[in-house]
Amino acid sequence: MATASANTGAVGLDGGNNDHTVFVYGSLLADDVVQVLLNRIPQTSPAILNGYHRFSIKGRVYPAIIPVENKKITGRVLSGLSASELYILDTYEDEEYDKRTVDVSLLDTSEVLQAYVYIWANSSDPDLYGEWDFEEWKESKLEDYLKMTKSFVEELEDTASSLP
Repeated sequence: MATASANTGAVGLDGGNNDHTVFVYGSLLADDVVQVLLNRIPQTSPAILNGYHRFSIKGRVYPAIIPVENKKITGRVLSGLSASELYILDTYEDEEYDKRTVDVSLLDTSEVLQAYVYIWANSSDPDLYGEWDFEEWKESKLEDYLKMTKSFVEELEDTASSLP
């Protein structure tokens, strides 16, 4: 999920306050979802992640990716993320996903860069099937998903405000 505001800073994983890059491939492809989560839309670029497949998950409205030889996923990178925004995404993606560093290819420049990505932790999950379709999801699930995302953000803010 992303937020709104262009950041023209360097693209990378480490370094300054706003220097984290994440490859997204599911619900975070929707600017509306990113805006709700991060309260802005970071700089984005279309990108390809080679060697992975995006699956639907039985009983879930969001996808999972796992390594699959000779496959690729089209998504986008969110760049210029702060440590606190990365924390929000980490919390949002939950323990069902492992955050890893991968090489992604930007579609507009062919540049290869490193980015974080959230990979389904259980690569042999029997609930993974087929191919998740963003356009279909956007048409049928986005509205309800945005309500769920707003509830997540409210819960996260309530938790943060109750800390000493």
